[in-house]
Formats: sequence, structure tokens, C-alpha cells
Amino acid sequence: MIRASLSARRRARELDALASGERVDIVVVGGGVTGAGIALDAASRGLSVALVEAHDLAFGTSRWSSKLVHGGLRYLANGDVALARESAAERHILLTRTAPHLTRGLAQLFPCYDHTPRAERLVTAAGLHAGDALRRAAGTPSALLPRPRSVPAAEALALAPGLRPAGLRGALLSFDGALTDDARLVVALARTAAAHGASVLTRLTATDVASDRVLARDELTGERVELRARQVVNAAGVWAGRLVPSVRLRPSLGSHLVLDTARTGLGETAVMVPVPGERNRFVFLLPQPHGVTYLGITDEPLSGDEPPDVPTAPESDVDFLLQVGSSALATPLTRDHVLGTFAGLRPLLDSPGRTADLSRKHAVLTDEHTGVVTIVGGKLTTYRRMAQDAVDAAVRAAGLAARECRTAQLPLFGAASRPELSVVEAEPRLVGRYGTEAPRVAALGEVDPELGRPLFPGCEVTAAEVVWAVRHEGALDADDVLHRRTRLGLVPEHAEAARATVTDLVERTLNGLVGTP
Repeated sequence: MIRASLSARRRARELDALASGERVDIVVVGGGVTGAGIALDAASRGLSVALVEAHDLAFGTSRWSSKLVHGGLRYLANGDVALARESAAERHILLTRTAPHLTRGLAQLFPCYDHTPRAERLVTAAGLHAGDALRRAAGTPSALLPRPRSVPAAEALALAPGLRPAGLRGALLSFDGALTDDARLVVALARTAAAHGASVLTRLTATDVASDRVLARDELTGERVELRARQVVNAAGVWAGRLVPSVRLRPSLGSHLVLDTARTGLGETAVMVPVPGERNRFVFLLPQPHGVTYLGITDEPLSGDEPPDVPTAPESDVDFLLQVGSSALATPLTRDHVLGTFAGLRPLLDSPGRTADLSRKHAVLTDEHTGVVTIVGGKLTTYRRMAQDAVDAAVRAAGLAARECRTAQLPLFGAASRPELSVVEAEPRLVGRYGTEAPRVAALGEVDPELGRPLFPGCEVTAAEVVWAVRHEGALDADDVLHRRTRLGLVPEHAEAARATVTDLVERTLNGLVGTP
């Protein structure tokens, strides 16, 4: 447990050692899902590793996803069978081996109305059944992801009561994977990497890189440090070109709206709404376990030369999503329904065409001048395979002695089989976020009644989760907790209601004045 814990004290100790000249096999730049995955892959092969992140774990693109673990249906529709097969295989690994505690099956409805062309329905049904064939090939049981089928209008309305009933002829029902929280997946990866000996150093900005060193600035002290490595891997996502100018990307922006599920009239089933005039493109209404629904996603080229650290959803995207989402609902969506918005940037390789049509394949590039290995492209579902390919390239480039990749069989911290998770003695919400560690989180509130209280009236998150985030998950300030450990920041009103309490708890925990080890 202690070896897997990320804390301010551990960060300071390990940074001091590295700044004093300790050399590691690999330094990874970037603390998103890919960078954390690379750190785990390398450390689990017996390599010494340091991960460098300018802000916080999952600060960038990795926390702005649709929270889906895709089976590759869209890639299959575009004729990329290999990418769809890879997605289905990696989905299977996440759902059944590495992160059952953070994943679940999600029912998805494709409603069919009087005006829905028969050809569109047939093509969608064929795609769903082809995707199910990939599910079977990957070995994912139908008990977890049932086979697709057609359902009558009455059953569609029972599954998604908020659907517009007029002209509804029925629906296609399918299942895909979903995450409890994408940022928590990154935290679990980083903690598992730390348990295998990796140093995870947030608030450390890489300013210059070469194949064998990283110059960085400690954002907590302002000091400059040099980290020595046998190989540097650039996993900075859309910001990779800041460090390695030869990397050419065309980032695209994906926006989401956060809605109150009760006001949409939806239940636990997602609704997939076709975008008018587009082929194989849908807007998703994705109900979440904590009472909100995500409405997304757009796919527009990013304007400007420099990707922002925190992108925002343009007003045009908000209008577009509300319009398309409303087309399938009994009650039209307005801006009054919107509790919050978020947007993420996809690190797509530069090539001709619309960003919506660019490949989601990943690429491993080695800069001929610096020797730095860079990993770009890809998507959250296939982070593990991306990490494997990046570490393979780093091992070859530096001539490192390393074991074979074993992350396909390596459970993340808190993971267990679904039967084992079902008997963990803690409330299901905590099990869905912390897995087998849920009883330890709950115990903090049992030992100290102050920590058992919610952060504000009506809030599910307790003070104990704040203390846990600081002691074990590397949170260093209130924003780390609000925006990346608990996700209260997805609804600004909730974040502000909790901010004062969270700020006080973080400061007292950092100073050893609250909580237990």
C-alpha cells in the first residue's frame, strides 16, 4: 500500500534523488493516460522510470473524454478493421482484467423513427452485429456486453423514457464499455506504476529534451533541474510539438455538455442520435452513475497555432449539441439544462482532410536530431497498446535490457474480478471509484466523524475522499481534488460549493493535521 501511495513527501524525496544525478532507464514526459501507461509498462518490465508532468495527473486530454471504452464500431464503419479489432481487444482487457472496478457495460439505444431511412437502419444494424463479432473474437462474455438486438418502441421508451415518442418505430439496442471516470483510470495507472518503482513527478515542467536528459522547472519551488535517462519518451499529447518541433499534429476539439439526467428524462441507457447529413456520425447522450448525463461529441479542427492548456467548448458547439440532442427527446434541450461544459483535444497526426475523418491510429516517432521517442495519435481505449509500442521503441533505441510486456495481465491498483468486487464491504459508489480500496477510504470517515461528512449538502463525495486523494493519489491542491480526483469541477456550482472545505482539508492533510496513514 505505502509503495503505491503518491504523496507530496514522496515527490520531494524522489525529485531530490533524480536532481542529484541519479540516472534512470526511461523518463516519460506527460502524465495523461498514455504517459502513465508507459510508466507502468516500463516499470513492470524491470526498468527504472520517472514520469514528468507539468501540471497534474490527467490534467490534459485524458480527463475530457466521453468516458467510453470503445469497441471500435466507428472504425469498423470506416473500413479500418485492424483498428476496430485492436479496440475490441483492449476493451476486453480493461473490462475483464486490468480495471473491472473502473469499467462497466453501457446499454446504447439507436432510436428509429418514421423518417429514419431503411438503409440507415440496416447499415447501423449490420455495423452493430459486426462489432459484436469482434466482441466475441476478443473473448468478452455476452453476460458483460450482451448481443445487439432490435427492440419495439415500448421497450425503447422503457429504457429511455425521455425519448420523443411521436413517430418512434423502435430502436436498435447494443452494448459498449464505459468508464466510471477517465481521470481515475490515469491515477490508478500512475499508482500501479509507483508500486513497481516508478517516480511520478507532477508540477515539473519539461522545458528542453534530448534522448538522454530532460531539463525541467519545479513549479512548486521555481528551481531548475536536470533529469538523466538512457532514453526519453515524449508522451505530451497535443503539446508534444513544444518539445520536439518535428512532430506535426492537427489537434481536433471534442466538446461535451453536462446535463442533469433527471431533467432529460433519461434513465441509465445511452441514446445515440445521428447527425443530420453525416454518415456514421452520432451525438451521444451518456448517463453517468452520479446523476448527470454527458452530451457530446463534436470533432472540429482547433483554431490557432498553440493548443491551450485547458480548452473550452465554443458557443457554436453548445448550440450544435443541444440541437442534435433535442431531435430525439420529448423535451427539447436548452441552455437552461446545461450544468457545465468541457472540451478535450485529440492529438491527431497531420494529414489532409477533415479532422473528423483522420485516423485514430497511433504512431511512434523517433526524432533524427534529438533521438527522443514520441508517441502520438491513438485514443484512450488503446492506451495500453500505445504504451507497449512506445516502450518497445525506447528499449530498441537505447539498447535496454527489459522483460516482455505484461500489462495485458496486470491488474491496476484496486482491481479485482467482478464477483470479488460485488462482495467488497463498502457502498457501491466507492467500490466503483476505488475498487478493493473502498473499505479503507470509508474507514477514514468511521475513525473521524468529520471525515465521514459530505463536502456540502446533497454531495456524495465525503471529506475522507479528499484526505485519501492527498495521502495516496498525489493531489497537491484543491483543484487537483475538485477537477481530477472527484470530478466535482465538471459542474462549476458544485466545485464552488466544495472549494472552501476542500482547500482547508488539503492544507491540513499536507501538514499532517488530519486523517490517518
